[in-house]
Amino acid sequence: MIGLLKKVIGDTNQRSVKKLEKTTEEIESYADEMKKLSDDGLRKKTEDFKERYQKGEPLDDILPEAYAVVREAATRVLGMTPFRVQLMGAIVLHQGDISEMKTGEGKTLVATMPVYLNAITGKGVHVVTVNDYLAGRDSEDMGELYRFLGLTVGLNQKGMTKEEKHEAYLADITYGTNNEFGFDYLRDNMVLYKEKMVQRPLHFAVVDEVDSILIDEARTPLIISGSVQQSTKMYMAGDAFVRRLEEEEDYTYDEKTKNVQLSEEGVNKAEQAFGIDNLFDQKHVQLIHHINQALKAHITMHRDTDYVVEDGQVVIVDQFTGRLMKGRRYSDGLHQAIEAKEGLEVQKESMTLASITFQNYFRMYEKLAGMTGTAKTEEEEFRNIYGMNVTSIPTNEPVVRNDKPDMIYKSKEGKHRAIADKVEELYHKGQPVLVGTVSVEMSELISQLLNKRKVPHNVLNAKHHENEANIIEDAGQRGMVTIATNMAGRGTDIKLGEGVTDLGGLFVLGTERHESRRIDNQLRGRSGRQGDPGASQFYLSMDDELMRRFGTDNMRGMMEKLGMEDDQPIESKLVSRAVEQAQKRVEGHNFDARKQVLQYDDVMREQRDIIYAQRMEVLESENLSEIVKNMIKSVVERAVGTYTPESMVPEEWNLEGLVNYLKGTVLLPDDLEVKDISGMEPEEITETVLEKAYQHYEAKEQELPEETMREFERVVMLRAVDRKWMNHIDQMDQLRQGIHLRAYGQNDPLREYKFEGFNMFEEMVESIEEEVAMYVIKAQVRSNLEREEVAEGKAVHGDNTERDNKKRRPIRKTQNVGRNEPCPCGSGKKYKHCHGREEQAQ
Repeated sequence: MIGLLKKVIGDTNQRSVKKLEKTTEEIESYADEMKKLSDDGLRKKTEDFKERYQKGEPLDDILPEAYAVVREAATRVLGMTPFRVQLMGAIVLHQGDISEMKTGEGKTLVATMPVYLNAITGKGVHVVTVNDYLAGRDSEDMGELYRFLGLTVGLNQKGMTKEEKHEAYLADITYGTNNEFGFDYLRDNMVLYKEKMVQRPLHFAVVDEVDSILIDEARTPLIISGSVQQSTKMYMAGDAFVRRLEEEEDYTYDEKTKNVQLSEEGVNKAEQAFGIDNLFDQKHVQLIHHINQALKAHITMHRDTDYVVEDGQVVIVDQFTGRLMKGRRYSDGLHQAIEAKEGLEVQKESMTLASITFQNYFRMYEKLAGMTGTAKTEEEEFRNIYGMNVTSIPTNEPVVRNDKPDMIYKSKEGKHRAIADKVEELYHKGQPVLVGTVSVEMSELISQLLNKRKVPHNVLNAKHHENEANIIEDAGQRGMVTIATNMAGRGTDIKLGEGVTDLGGLFVLGTERHESRRIDNQLRGRSGRQGDPGASQFYLSMDDELMRRFGTDNMRGMMEKLGMEDDQPIESKLVSRAVEQAQKRVEGHNFDARKQVLQYDDVMREQRDIIYAQRMEVLESENLSEIVKNMIKSVVERAVGTYTPESMVPEEWNLEGLVNYLKGTVLLPDDLEVKDISGMEPEEITETVLEKAYQHYEAKEQELPEETMREFERVVMLRAVDRKWMNHIDQMDQLRQGIHLRAYGQNDPLREYKFEGFNMFEEMVESIEEEVAMYVIKAQVRSNLEREEVAEGKAVHGDNTERDNKKRRPIRKTQNVGRNEPCPCGSGKKYKHCHGREEQAQ
């Protein structure tokens, strides 16, 4: 069965390659025509292609001629003419698929053709590499070719200013790492001014080492985390104030809805207690938040019912099961407010401000393509998750590398001695050797063994970048010994030194099998490039992790029975096959794990898309008044529906609770009394309340200059969306961590996560509407309008290693700005024509 399957897959690949050959011949048919063109004539072709594309000609039709132009330009500028197989690989990339090409087949040059062709659309092409060094090197080397053809090239690197990044993204072609592209997307969705965004819509990306980026790193999300700009002292202050309040007089509490709010008297007391004029001023948003959470903590949350205190920690009690939910925390600062109430140490809020997996980031591109030496083993995953097929491109020269069977030893010690013996033997012969290790520890251990034998060598592990490429480039010189972790030096070619061919080429020695066959194949592929001779062999022991995990007890028993010594190896195809089966099982397990991460992140993706689209609307819209009015309407309709439910007779309606709630949100203290709405139908109540709320809104519109009113709405909305969204991410994160326990109750954790996540999202949207409605109607607007980030963030990879030390600063208006200086808001206008106007208007 497996044999048949392999045959079918092989036939499919052959058919694809045959199709590619036809297009390749068409490209080559333009060769003479291109040779005759002058440099200017060749460059003019770019303008012709752009024009043809603008007039509606599809890129597929332009491809043969465009590829021929790049082929000729590469010959002139770089001194390299792409081979037929490179043209084939380039066609696969344009189709939005993966081109599997062996190491040394010139993938960097292959990418230039689809990158050029797709760049003529003017929508921008991203070339994604695994590290900054390769991004810099390739943008420099290949940039010559693109610039020769009249295209612009940008380099996007960590630590660049917003302006530099913006410029890099405006280029036709932008080089950078997967991390940096992903972080920029997240940062763009946290900006306060549209002009501060750096990325354009995601059009086409070519991912180098696509298996490393889209599979190996797929389980590690990109995270921008930060601490909220508020001190724990505020919780203590809010708690101390709330303790002095009296029910009915200072606040109202509705037991059914668990809604608790300050009364007018309570608001006056708060203004006195904190020495402020108006509690509803924009600058006191955090203070109101702390008072409200302290009220909730004292009035609605009961010790030993809603939570318990255990070992100095507040632990939530599950309302349905009565179980303690350790590790879970109430969101939006309520947990801290309860800590303050109970006299415990208040934990500082640190939260995820934004996050995304590489899977979901790269799936946002209109078209995605990738190249690597090893992708066929993961084809199912590429097809299922990214919709990309893998085509294996034949090598330019036949591969003559000798892949020897694995050497299996009884113990690790015996294996290590054998490795050192082999390396020493090859060193004295002069044949270069690359020793591949799975871990940094192993590379250091082999290094110590070689030092004892006085064998000079280079050690390469994940700690180097620029050095790494130079060491790997020299690894093919006569007598060189290089020890490298498997991922080190990816993307760099090992060229053979003089006389090395006669010695048998580069010898690749694997110190153990990786759990993924792909990584082993990458290591083997370092040798035997472009028809060079070479050899590869793996040294294993019964103590290796892979061998221990996958039932090799029988084999160990057999070795014991045969009385085999530690240094005596078995060289057997049978064992190699058993190891390969073990690897396949691990790969399957890893695929399932990545798929699960994606399924959970897909729930967040839908929510993230909605919030980011709403944020973009806020930044782009000239006028948000319709959105604000709709929010006010939602708040009123929801409140009326809650306090006057259809399931109750009118006599049981809680009109007093409704009036108190509306006074705390969209109405002023003297607007409404219970008698005003008694005997009305819910629709009439809604109409009456909306009329009054809209009157206040329109009065504010009359009172303020148009520009100030619109900016005020934008400030209120951005603050509400950002703060609530960050809290929501935090809550979803906590839900995700504990959801697997639902499986014990015969519930599907993913279904539960989707269901609860949806409910939490709905609650967040309602909470945003409530906050916006309240501030738009109640807040006083002075000249202090400034958009502020609600938290400072730093970019981290999901493994919590900090990748970007630059802190994000809130944009604040500086004091005493000169009238003709640029406005600090970032609009690009002079101060007198921007926020200076608002001050004059006050």
